[in-house]
Amino acid sequence: MNETLHARIRADVEARIVSGQWPPGHRIPYEHELTALYGCSRMTVSKALGELGRAGLIERRRKAGSFVRRPLAQSAVLEIHDVAAEVASLGAAYGYKLLSRVRRRATARDRERIAVAQGAPLLALACRHDADGRPFCLENRLIHLEAAPEAAQASFVDQPPGAWLIARIPWTAAEHRIRATSADVAADALDLPPSAPCLVIERRTFQGDRAVTAVTLTYPGAAHELIARFSPGPLTTR
Repeated sequence: MNETLHARIRADVEARIVSGQWPPGHRIPYEHELTALYGCSRMTVSKALGELGRAGLIERRRKAGSFVRRPLAQSAVLEIHDVAAEVASLGAAYGYKLLSRVRRRATARDRERIAVAQGAPLLALACRHDADGRPFCLENRLIHLEAAPEAAQASFVDQPPGAWLIARIPWTAAEHRIRATSADVAADALDLPPSAPCLVIERRTFQGDRAVTAVTLTYPGAAHELIARFSPGPLTTR
């Protein structure tokens, strides 16, 4: 399979979605149409569309084709999804900027955040996601390079780390923590006063007992809300 062409197809389709050129509900060209357009195998097209589906940007319907995903009436707090898809679901144009990328060893403080041994290899990333040219979310992420060694070679200049991980690294369990805080150190990146309220989602994902990534997503509180739908089940607390 032509990996370079597969990445190009995914990037081309994603660009049309996040720019608003293909709005929610728009039908993506059929697989055979994309095969002819790019001069590639159907397997290459199917892989690109499959990744876009897992990222939440498109919905694939059997026999009907693929469509740009429509905004959901409710946002599941415990879903792991691509921020670009979240912005697209709001009908806004998505933007992304890598703020820092540092490869280092885990400190004692990192052990609490990502559950790895002190000295484990990490990639620390900071990036900002925009909606219609305004700061939408600040992302601070640690990637455990023993669980995701390919991340060491990824620049993350053009592709957000969350989308990269969703497409490449399987996970078996996740933990979420949601809290409110002031903008504080995130104020400059989010163009907010330091005292402005923010919503923070902290997430860790695992492969079995091994941590894959830990991410902190900070949203301007006045412009974001989370709604979750729950089913009856055993009550657990932590």
